[in-house]
Amino acid sequence: MEGRAEFGGLRAYFLRERPTLLRLLKARLGNPDEAEDVLQELWLRLSTMNSAPIAQPGGYIFRMANNMATDRHRSLSASVRRESEWIETYGQSDEVVPPVEAGMLASERLRQIDAAVAALPERTARIFRLYRYEDVPRRTIAELIGISVSAIEKHLQVAYRAIHALEGADDDEPGTAGEQER
Repeated sequence: MEGRAEFGGLRAYFLRERPTLLRLLKARLGNPDEAEDVLQELWLRLSTMNSAPIAQPGGYIFRMANNMATDRHRSLSASVRRESEWIETYGQSDEVVPPVEAGMLASERLRQIDAAVAALPERTARIFRLYRYEDVPRRTIAELIGISVSAIEKHLQVAYRAIHALEGADDDEPGTAGEQER
């Protein structure tokens, strides 16, 4: 039979029963990430509690986990309901891209940019990488390579044209001409 547990004892009980709690929450919520979030929230609550000893720590902790899972489920359901009502009322914008698809598009775009930069002359690619990827100021790059800041800017314009050519644009990077020295 479980005895009374102080709050330090509740944390020890939690740690001992964590795998069981996680299985319960995964089954209850159907999502491992949500289950981990609820478990983390439960740990934080137990860590900040100041109250009298608990007579049945197991029942107390499992009840807390169940209640928190119920709250999480209700919150997610309400969110989905609100979003679907919004779409029914206002329609879905054609510009909305699901997060996974947006990430895939961004990754593909980065691969295209990397390929365009790799196709540049070695010096131009190096200058572009230093400036855009490593955030090295143009003046510092000019000193490092041994050319003028104006020459650095011309190399950057070549790189920007190559990248914009991916979209069929002929323009230089917006703001390049008036961009302030970093």
